Amino acid sequence: MAVVGLDHVQLAIPAGGEDRARSFYAGLLGMTEVPKPANLSPSGCWFTGGAVALHMGVDPDFRPAAKAHPAFLVDDLDALRARLEAAGCMVRDDKPVPGYTRFFTNDPFGNRIELMERL
Repeated sequence: MAVVGLDHVQLAIPAGGEDRARSFYAGLLGMTEVPKPANLSPSGCWFTGGAVALHMGVDPDFRPAAKAHPAFLVDDLDALRARLEAAGCMVRDDKPVPGYTRFFTNDPFGNRIELMERL
């Protein structure tokens, strides 16, 4: 028996944060919102992008993930950086990782997000 893949990543958001999540993940990062199954909580929202599935779940005791983070592969990191900066998002470079260019940003809730492009 072994792990064979990753199904999804879940990040927490505060109550009422769905529209801000949509603006960031769909509007700025270009992900697509997908419907949640009807038998799950009506709060939160789900997104996909390429092979990535991202679930945003409402946490009544929300605290942003300051160290833990998803790392999303993108196809034009420079253009995404410019889009995020134009929207007022802070971007932070970090130590180089062989084979990638990358930077960090935060979603509207303070969750740490890494964005990477293969060289």
